[in-house]
Amino acid sequence: MPTRQGFAMTDRTHAPFLSPAVSSAACLPVLPGGTLGVLGGGQLGQMFVHAAQAAGYRTVVLDPDASSPAGLVSHQHIRADYTDASALVQLSRACDAITTEFENVPATSLAALAKVRPVAPPAVAVSIAQNRAAEKVHFSHHGVPCAPFAVIDSADALAKVGPTLFPGILKTSRLGYDGKGQVSVARKDDLAAAWEQLGQVDCVLEQRLPLDFECSVIVARSADGSIVHLPVQRNLHHNGILAVTEVLPGGIAADVAEQAIDAACTIARATEYVGVLCVEFFVLEDGRLVANEMAPRPHNSGHYSQDACDLSQFDLQVRTLAGLPLVPPRQHSPAIMLNLLGDLWFAPDDAQGTTPTTPNWGAILALPGVHLHLYGKTQARRGRKMGHINITAREATQVLNTAREVAQILGLPADF
Repeated sequence: MPTRQGFAMTDRTHAPFLSPAVSSAACLPVLPGGTLGVLGGGQLGQMFVHAAQAAGYRTVVLDPDASSPAGLVSHQHIRADYTDASALVQLSRACDAITTEFENVPATSLAALAKVRPVAPPAVAVSIAQNRAAEKVHFSHHGVPCAPFAVIDSADALAKVGPTLFPGILKTSRLGYDGKGQVSVARKDDLAAAWEQLGQVDCVLEQRLPLDFECSVIVARSADGSIVHLPVQRNLHHNGILAVTEVLPGGIAADVAEQAIDAACTIARATEYVGVLCVEFFVLEDGRLVANEMAPRPHNSGHYSQDACDLSQFDLQVRTLAGLPLVPPRQHSPAIMLNLLGDLWFAPDDAQGTTPTTPNWGAILALPGVHLHLYGKTQARRGRKMGHINITAREATQVLNTAREVAQILGLPADF
């Protein structure tokens, strides 16, 4: 295997795991032929592995699930927990650089790996993203507006919440995603019951704001500080889960898009971020932009880039991790992404999800500009992300028409 700049391969097999932190810049670039590792074996890891392999890299996945999508397609799969010290040593010795596919991997594991290998994103950014309270403080400290909020971590904190935050949404500070771990709270009198419903864990109460639409932007930042971004994406959620992403000409006003890009770049620079970062925003009825949350990884809303851009978000993840040159991605086609949940595999009257049936892929693949991406998950479940469909065309109207036809065939909502 080739020697990477500034770090001999003999170091990979003999370096103590808890030696002083390496300099990521000194250890890069990792050229094709090297080995890239990823913590997490889900669909985001799978798509990262595909992009890395297409660019000529070997890949190693650490994930406890023997049938994880990324593990099944990687050169090597280490089947162990993310806190397993021996597995982390094995991963560090096998790889030239390491990333993660999801934000709930223990930040301590990333920090330990970073002592001997370049790791992107940095543990500090992942740690912030794991805690909604820390995330909002981070946004506010760096001048990025977010919804008014209060931290609820005790009965005293709950009692001190003022009336201006209602109606609001109570969210668990940790481990909430895709609509989970949150409760709407109409008035102060309902807050105690909502907190009890969430197990009285640490929470954040956010004021519910008059929302026009939601959007997100994906930025990629390298170890040398270079930063590029994908176009700003307009998103539609159903039941707290992303359903549709539109990236169409004129879909978002230029000034709003510019604000979103500037804010995302600010957030990335504030942690000396390396890797791909998605920041989600609310656009209010009065035109103001407020940050909702950040994801220190590729994001569901960026999947359209696989078929509509000359560099996908996963290509950017490979480049930032390996220290390869960053060039601005170019969107060559208007696009819509439709999320595919496990509900599609079950009839509406099959509430328990006991009799799965394969959706009519043949009908949608007969339509021009339709790109089907399935994740290879062995079992469909309601609410589980099973795949996505990217629709591209020369004109935005054609994309919209085809996307609505796809939605009709599959029985998806077509309210876009």
